[in-house]
Amino acid sequence: MIDMNQVIRRIQEAPFHIYDLAMYDHGTVSFHRFEPCSVSNNSYSVAKVFLMTAIGFLYDMHTISMSDRVCDILGGLVPQNINPAWKLVTIDHVLTHRIGFLEGFLDIDLEDASAYPTQDYLSMVFSRPLAYNPGEKYVYSDAAFYLLSRIVSQLTGVPADRFLMDRLFAPMRFREVAWSHCPMGFPIGATGLYISTPDMLKIALLYMHDGVYDNRRYLSSQWVRTALAREYELHPFSPDGFTGKRGMYGQAVVFSSADQVAFAVHAHEEKNQRLIIPLLESLVRESR
Repeated sequence: MIDMNQVIRRIQEAPFHIYDLAMYDHGTVSFHRFEPCSVSNNSYSVAKVFLMTAIGFLYDMHTISMSDRVCDILGGLVPQNINPAWKLVTIDHVLTHRIGFLEGFLDIDLEDASAYPTQDYLSMVFSRPLAYNPGEKYVYSDAAFYLLSRIVSQLTGVPADRFLMDRLFAPMRFREVAWSHCPMGFPIGATGLYISTPDMLKIALLYMHDGVYDNRRYLSSQWVRTALAREYELHPFSPDGFTGKRGMYGQAVVFSSADQVAFAVHAHEEKNQRLIIPLLESLVRESR
């Protein structure tokens, strides 16, 4: 078992600022607040794991497959005269950031959204030139997950956050949830998900426990295996078996199925955000 007092001491000595830390260790959840902050905090790119999970629900409902083509799903929402390569883009290409973009864009945390040329963000995505063939090259872009947000809405008839409220947030008893929206009312998808740290930990537990949380199955084993094998936003962090997702300024969800350990972090550190995960991983290794 991990000594939480040791974790707290090491974090207080570290050269970065963690606000909240939630940790699961063999059935016990510990929560510690290091700095005063809101009940719910921006999870930045950790939001992508939740939107990816919405796709997982649709996959388990047999509503979508990873080989389905984006343009076929969105139908009349696709502008005319787009690059013909768009017609080859699949759900798997979007989830793995292999659409064909030259560079990332539609990051509302770094860009001035008020300067966007239109309030129709979907048209912005489709108007961006594809520099590579779909599937050819990995180029990380928040635009991919706005596209997924619109796909979830198209297939369910409700915005992606409403869909997840019914399927995930409410059943798992999330305390507070808010998601940044585009001017047309759809969740941005890639970022802007405001939740508490203990609630953010639940998505790590869901995937660590093969789609089960609190003795209830939410996702199929097949989806969990697919998501981990294809690295749909959950990536191996080290040879030690840690898997998870980082967000800007030090946000993270990380788990080790072998150790039955998981943790979630809300933080704000611009310079040393990549030191947080190695520190927590080292504490797990020391406890083995």
